[in-house]
Amino acid sequence: SLIGNFTIQIQESTMAEKKTVFVTGGAGFIGLHVVEQLLERDWKVRIFDNMWRGDRDRANALASTGLVDVIDQDVRSGAAVAAAMRGSSRVIHLAADSINKSVADTYSSLDVNVVGSNNVFSTAADQGIERVVYASSASVYGDPLKLPMHEDDALSPLTPYCIGKRTGEDLLRYYERKSGLNWIALRFFNVYGPGQKTTAYYTSVINHFVNRLRNGEAPVIDGKGEQSMDFIHVKDIARAVVLAVEAPQGNASINVGTGIDTSVAQLARILIDAIGADVEPQFNPRDVLVSRRAADTTRAKEMLGFEYSIEVGPGMTDLIRYEAAQGEKA
Repeated sequence: SLIGNFTIQIQESTMAEKKTVFVTGGAGFIGLHVVEQLLERDWKVRIFDNMWRGDRDRANALASTGLVDVIDQDVRSGAAVAAAMRGSSRVIHLAADSINKSVADTYSSLDVNVVGSNNVFSTAADQGIERVVYASSASVYGDPLKLPMHEDDALSPLTPYCIGKRTGEDLLRYYERKSGLNWIALRFFNVYGPGQKTTAYYTSVINHFVNRLRNGEAPVIDGKGEQSMDFIHVKDIARAVVLAVEAPQGNASINVGTGIDTSVAQLARILIDAIGADVEPQFNPRDVLVSRRAADTTRAKEMLGFEYSIEVGPGMTDLIRYEAAQGEKA
């Protein structure tokens, strides 16, 4: 029947319209949250991950839907990147070595974070990719001179990781000038949430407090606990990434944070309440270099329509419950 044929044609054209997003580091902590949200927005996804820190089982489970390809490869191989990216229309580049790793093994870190990023960006430029979304970091600012931290503030990265992230942004600007590449660099603030590796440098303070509280011990805070971070939930981060993939305007660095600086003393109080412990924080009086973090979120709102949705109190409480549930399963 005509109606039957018409229906089939619509289904076929809808499948043809499903464009593919190429996601490096797509099997990692942030990557898996991003992939799930891309699927909700009707994108097809190609995960490109060397699985060094990736969750192979979860990536394979997503692949079983038929909407996700998983390619077990490394961004340091330009040929592998070029072959795997073909046929994609957008690129999300999340793959990176961590801050701790960059200090311990600078050569490997710059190989992944600079050479690997250049492989992704130069290939995207060559293949006419419509938009590259890059996971940069608030660490490009170094120790800020004022709060909130604005995208146009001076950059003063302090570790090879942070230097690599700033270099990534510089490379994107180079390929914009050279080839017209369209890009957005998202400067992530302090990401936390379920499934996070405990090795992330700023999660160590969360883990330290939680472990002490679970043992019935008070969290110990250096100095007055005035050091602060802008904690943003991984689900909000993933939403910002997807909005950046689809945003009408590009070619900008954009902060992704809440705009709220949560001090270490406040964090201890949130975790005490979340665990329901009957203790008071202990302060270890000593001189501490007080670094504070809070994002200026104006550009994220204007360019992406992004505002955070998960408050740090409920977010941390959910994280504690999730980890307790995982512990019971183990």
